Amino acid sequence: MFNVNMPADQVCLGRKRPLPSCPNPLFLQWLTELRDSAKEKGLKTQYVYQKAISSLKKYPLPLKNGKEAKILQNFGDGICKILDERLQKHYRENGSDAPIHLATSCLTSNMASSKQMEEPQKKPSGNLGEHMKRTQTEVRKEKGTKKKREYVPQKRSGGYAVLLTLYRHTQMPGSKGFMFRNELQTEAQPLCDKSFTVPDLGSKYTAWSSVSTLIQKDLLVKTHNPARYSLTDQGLALAEKLNSEETGMTKEHEEQKSEEENSQDGPDVVDLTLEEGEEEEEEEREEKESWSSKSLERPATALSVNQPRGVVSQSDAIGKSQNLETGKAAMGWNLPPGSYDIVLCVDFIETTGGSSGRKQELAKELQRNGVTFDIRKLNVGDFLWVAREKVTPVPGQLRPPVGKELVLDYIIERKRMDDLCGSIIDGRFREQKFRLKRCGLHKPIYLVEECGSAAAHLSLPESTLQQAIVNTQVVDGFFVKRVQDVKESAAYLTIMTRYLQKLYQNCTLFCRSRELEGDGEEEREQTANLSCSLMTFIEFNYGAVKNKCQTVREVFARQLMQISGVSGDKAAAVLEHYSTVSSLLQAYDQCSNETEKEKLLSSIKYGKLKRNLGPALSRTIYQLYCTRGPLT
Repeated sequence: MFNVNMPADQVCLGRKRPLPSCPNPLFLQWLTELRDSAKEKGLKTQYVYQKAISSLKKYPLPLKNGKEAKILQNFGDGICKILDERLQKHYRENGSDAPIHLATSCLTSNMASSKQMEEPQKKPSGNLGEHMKRTQTEVRKEKGTKKKREYVPQKRSGGYAVLLTLYRHTQMPGSKGFMFRNELQTEAQPLCDKSFTVPDLGSKYTAWSSVSTLIQKDLLVKTHNPARYSLTDQGLALAEKLNSEETGMTKEHEEQKSEEENSQDGPDVVDLTLEEGEEEEEEEREEKESWSSKSLERPATALSVNQPRGVVSQSDAIGKSQNLETGKAAMGWNLPPGSYDIVLCVDFIETTGGSSGRKQELAKELQRNGVTFDIRKLNVGDFLWVAREKVTPVPGQLRPPVGKELVLDYIIERKRMDDLCGSIIDGRFREQKFRLKRCGLHKPIYLVEECGSAAAHLSLPESTLQQAIVNTQVVDGFFVKRVQDVKESAAYLTIMTRYLQKLYQNCTLFCRSRELEGDGEEEREQTANLSCSLMTFIEFNYGAVKNKCQTVREVFARQLMQISGVSGDKAAAVLEHYSTVSSLLQAYDQCSNETEKEKLLSSIKYGKLKRNLGPALSRTIYQLYCTRGPLT
């Protein structure tokens, strides 16, 4: 019978002796030493030894030598050879009969490998098993109660600049509460040491890469398409904290500077070689340089952060800073006359693949005509022109800095007759025209090759192809240029390039964003007045991506355009009244009878002539979305 009055120190529950955690303590000790040595030297072999230690701890049987350990996972010839060498040394020092399977040594090695380097080794008193359990429990509690560290972006990093910019934008009167990508990059660049558009040498990441971290940390929200960025409540609190620290440090710096100036022992040093007029000119020049350096630190969406001197004059800069509040000059830079070249951009598909001989002939003809052109990937169109900033090589750098680029308002889609026939059959023809209208360039051109007898051998009648070309010019409003072969196409591109070089030779080109309000309708008419606003090539090409995320409205428009007889203008007219399928279905539900539903869309006006959509198309659209039978 159990004695209740028995002293507590005589009560021993469970096992009196803990079982050894491994039967091969010497091997475990040697591997642990090798791992720690490799870790101190920063070698990656530390991970190999750690894997071997884990396998050895799981093995329940004693090993006689290193060769037997080869059956274990993560034990190769190298580790087995090291263990055998250590084992022979152990036998030489302690005798050939020295034991290698002692539980005490195993426990000692385990305790030695798990102790902290800063603390001296302490022998546990009492029951060893209970002590180890208690220690493990305390460690788990400490880990569980460890406070999670709050994420704070490093100063002058990409995340730091984005948070501060969005916070200061929200504090402005009349703020929208969000910013688009281009204007956010432009405003945040002066607060960041890295570029938001150009990765560092040997890296693929820019300062903009930190935005994904801010979204994961629930500090930033990305909505809509084009993307709009705004702060969450948590991000607003953190940004407010960063802003107060930033302004506080600025005030401290100014106070220290003023104290240093006031605490000078002698009188202020004055340059007596300058006259009064020269002093005023120098002060004015310093003010201009400091202002222009601040304004030129904003690279917008340009390909390079390097800015040429003298791009923005004082009068232009003051006018631009005043217009920043209205949002019309949010990009903040321009290209004055003489600071840029007009360059033809050719889609790489036009020079590779397919009939390579014919495609390479185009590039040879352009070179023969002395046209400066650049081959690159264009997401829409086959040819366009950019105004590329002239840059000078920097001493000590292998390549000159990449100049900023603005896209001119002209874009060309080139079509051979066989390609035109194929695109009409598979539906690409309508889609390409629709994308050209939405690309942001307002003077699209269709360049049609081989308009003669070549059309007689195609799967569509020549009259159908000719009608499609006429519709492109009359209905869609495109300029159509007909040529016979590749040489004539190259000649037309050459003439267009020289025409644009003359047209823009005295123009000041301002950078604008199509995402902002005021899309530049008035500025497009100012080419004759020696100024116009254009978008950057990066923004243009990104906005023309074919398979990017689409809104419900865009998907609805694409659905409507699959119906025979529904053009882009007709689909846009329907979207003005019913922006989504859901709103259209609700309108159908409110109709009293079947006839009213079929004629719901018939009176909608479309196009420049404001014609009615008509009862036939209205009935087809109704049948598509509201009936299960075939369309009639």
